[in-house]
Amino acid sequence: MRETRPALAETLSRIGSLIGEGRSRDDVLDVEQLSNESGVPRDVVRMLLDGEEPPAEDITDRIVRRIVHLRETRLRPDGTRHSYDEIAASYGASRASLSNLVNSRRKAPSPQTPSPQMPSRQALSRQGLSEQVPSEQVLSEQVPSQQTGERRPARSGGPLASTQAGIETFFFGQPNGWLSAEPQTSLDNALQSVLHGLEREAADPMARLRGTHGLRELAARAPQLAEEELQLVTDWIDTILQRRNAQRVRGSGSDSSHTEGH
Repeated sequence: MRETRPALAETLSRIGSLIGEGRSRDDVLDVEQLSNESGVPRDVVRMLLDGEEPPAEDITDRIVRRIVHLRETRLRPDGTRHSYDEIAASYGASRASLSNLVNSRRKAPSPQTPSPQMPSRQALSRQGLSEQVPSEQVLSEQVPSQQTGERRPARSGGPLASTQAGIETFFFGQPNGWLSAEPQTSLDNALQSVLHGLEREAADPMARLRGTHGLRELAARAPQLAEEELQLVTDWIDTILQRRNAQRVRGSGSDSSHTEGH
């Protein structure tokens, strides 16, 4: 597995080298879309794209925030949100257990005061969140110290691990660490589709014309071009298409001759 920070830096460097002339990073990186896909807040996405370190975030708060994000962005076919009943039932928990977890962490306690809303391990267990999961799915919960209010690692294998696995399975088909992944890892994963698209463009000059930033962009700029300039663009496209068609014909002819020879 690639290390988080070098992986993201490597991906951004590769994207930068593939953008090419006439486009900027803003033309190919949609912060809103990256935020939706990664679960990373928009302002943090911008920080990471600029090479800055994201603010520290308690892992349980991150998981709960991303649960809310999934409900708001991964909707039913009719455009409505999945209910807590539906999600919790998919992994054998109750609606109350899930909604209580989410609501308790969204009340943003003072950093100097332990949150009275934070459910204890025993309380979560009573609410049906104590299912066991395979060891590779276990994460370390973080709970507030009763003396300082600071976050400290708890024992591995708590009820939050099975909640995470169940919710990830509901939305993604299997546990994949999406809810708890560090922001750098989440953004790097979301950027892979952009990177692969740019790599396809680099391998196929016609890919950019077929894409959103190709023919649509060209059509949008058409009114700004003089008639002679439009004709030049049309002739250029025609020449490329004719060349590709000729290559296909030659390839088909070669295949036919090879078949007849046998």
